[in-house]
Amino acid sequence: MSVTLDLGGRRALVTGAGQNDLVEERAQAVAEEIQSGGGRALPLPFDVTDYGAVAAALGGAGRVDVLVNNAGNAGAPNLQDSFDQDYFIDTKPDSWDRYIRINLYGVMNCVHVAVPGMIEGNWGRVITLISDAARAGDARTAVYAGAKAAAAGFMRAVAREVGRYSITANCISLATMNVRPADAPPPSPEEQAFMDRILKQYIVRRRGEPDDIAAMVCFLASDLSSWITGQTYPVNGGYTLSL
Repeated sequence: MSVTLDLGGRRALVTGAGQNDLVEERAQAVAEEIQSGGGRALPLPFDVTDYGAVAAALGGAGRVDVLVNNAGNAGAPNLQDSFDQDYFIDTKPDSWDRYIRINLYGVMNCVHVAVPGMIEGNWGRVITLISDAARAGDARTAVYAGAKAAAAGFMRAVAREVGRYSITANCISLATMNVRPADAPPPSPEEQAFMDRILKQYIVRRRGEPDDIAAMVCFLASDLSSWITGQTYPVNGGYTLSL
């Protein structure tokens, strides 16, 4: 049997593909980039936290073979702010919902709508992006870390339920990613010093790039991973280590 990474003929839904599903222009830009590379893509803006919106969008899009739960919210517009939030005991309960709705309920909504079609087709891949904050714990990210950890536990349970239908369910755990736009100005000396301090905790001292994650997503979406399910793969530059 030849071993190849072939996703030909598969239909994938990647939530948050344009950084924000609710901004149609960003979703359109991602679709056009895929089309320019010879692929086929359709922008599909919807709110993953709204079950009705998820059902309507996926119902109109048709069968989904590969679901990538990428939409999420760390609660801060930039890296430094994400490490400068309140300790959990100083937060207010009404601030928790924004993390839980998108990082947990968003995953649950999409899985609930997409998986029945995978069962009908007797094949599917569900891939959820979580965070190393969920695996190791980071101060000042308690609710976010908890929601991501819950999503990972949810995926393990789903893996046990759907494996009989040749459907796998896995997570990819991320650390610090480079989300700076290519045309952004260089970081200030203060920003660079802050980043240098963060990266001292990494074995590979750079931020993750989208291609780093795409490689693992493609592997888990392909037939090469057909005997892998219920797992969490850290793609994190060695920020945390697994046994």
